[in-house]
Amino acid sequence: MLTKKGKYGLKALVHLAQLPAGELAFVNDIAVANNIPKKFLDAILGELRNAGFVQSRKGKDGGYRLARPADEIKVGHAVRVLDGPLAPIPCASRTQYQRCEDCNEATCQVRHLMLEVRQAIAEVLDNRSLAEMRDIGLDDLPVARGIDDLPVAVKVQA
Repeated sequence: MLTKKGKYGLKALVHLAQLPAGELAFVNDIAVANNIPKKFLDAILGELRNAGFVQSRKGKDGGYRLARPADEIKVGHAVRVLDGPLAPIPCASRTQYQRCEDCNEATCQVRHLMLEVRQAIAEVLDNRSLAEMRDIGLDDLPVARGIDDLPVAVKVQA
């Protein structure tokens, strides 16, 4: 599952991808526009800077911008930097594989299904660029067309 850190990081990257080339955005502007806590966003942008996704400039005219064109940044790479492996369990990970101690990996049905899940996630995220994510419209997504039909959790007040 994508964490808040991953979600906020992707939102910040999409925000930066919407800017004209070379233009900088203030952290506060990104935070307000995307409903992200500023202090949390500062830390996320620091990680994205260290990973080479964004560049920053300090000072009055400072801010953040993408380090590379949005069409060169794969969403899967950004998710891995922010949230770690795409696999739901460690024995299904390609980047941070860890052997299970409680089962036989060759015959474990859970592992085999999770390998398929990991592959499906990677297929989508590793083949989509930040530019494609930025330019996506809700009508372009088959899942989004039926979004109103999805169940919604309702909080019951006691």
